[in-house]
Amino acid sequence: MSFVKLTASAMAIAAVSATAAMARDNIQIAGSSTVLPYATIVAEAFGENFDFPTPVVEGGGSGAGRKKLCEGVGENTIDIANSSSRIKQSDIDLCASNGVNEIIEVRIGYDGIVFASDINGAEFGFTPADWYNALAAKVVVDGKLVDNPNKSWNEVNAALPDQAILAFIPGTKHGTREVFDEKVIAAGCEETGAAAAFKAAGDDKGCTMLRTDGMSVDIDGDYTETLARLEANKNAIGVFGLSFYENNTDKLRVATMSDVVPSTESISSGEYPVSRPLYFYIKKAHLGVIPGLQEYVDFFVSDDMAGPDGPLAAYGLVSDPELAKTQEMVAAGTPMGPLK
Repeated sequence: MSFVKLTASAMAIAAVSATAAMARDNIQIAGSSTVLPYATIVAEAFGENFDFPTPVVEGGGSGAGRKKLCEGVGENTIDIANSSSRIKQSDIDLCASNGVNEIIEVRIGYDGIVFASDINGAEFGFTPADWYNALAAKVVVDGKLVDNPNKSWNEVNAALPDQAILAFIPGTKHGTREVFDEKVIAAGCEETGAAAAFKAAGDDKGCTMLRTDGMSVDIDGDYTETLARLEANKNAIGVFGLSFYENNTDKLRVATMSDVVPSTESISSGEYPVSRPLYFYIKKAHLGVIPGLQEYVDFFVSDDMAGPDGPLAAYGLVSDPELAKTQEMVAAGTPMGPLK
């Protein structure tokens, strides 16, 4: 068992705990729908193997989870925020303004963002430029930025099927959307020359502005909602996490990206271009105060859970090659430094 020296804020929460009619004895977690199934697996195993209640794990999105983490210190606030994108400086500033001064960043592994369609549909091989020219509000035609005229995938790229453009993409509150915008849309904007055109026009936001004519549809729910939309629209393309796709290969056909098939191997090697690290963030002031919190965190990043032969890898997580460093950092309770 790890023993953590209490900070002033931790002492404050301890005092609150001592005077509360009923002290909270279960860990409270919220955030990313991508990290949710991994955290649920760990929470259930933790409840079965330790003398602590099973942690309560909820979704809500990466941004929403980080916002909850930063509401303050005390039993009425969560202990951990799951996130499929890295914490932002605005989150850190919000935390600091509410007395949350030390945050521990834990990278649990990697996931890939995949592009999939109905199992019985056409086969696709995409590039970021294809997705930009399909979904962007403005594209370059004859050297000029114009409203996107493309209606079908083969108008975007003659090598793609003659199929109407309809894409179900993560809503703006999802960590997946941030990676999609950065590694697909923004990358495609560069590839097509649109980025240079926007720069010349003095527009620094044009690259990530998407069309609003119904061909690009934000999904605010989790991947099960995206899958349901695909089942109702057989010619649509959906954006998913690799692990979700791998658990639904009987329903989905995955596309290549830049000629690379998404897999745990191509992601761990860095070959697949649309991958991202997954995180959770711990409120350090709650360590040593909320029963079982340190034990849960140690258990999550253990070889038995997050290693290449553990249940998280079996579900689809790409194990972090630097997991041992994370284990050392978690055991020491080392808070994150300034963002680089």
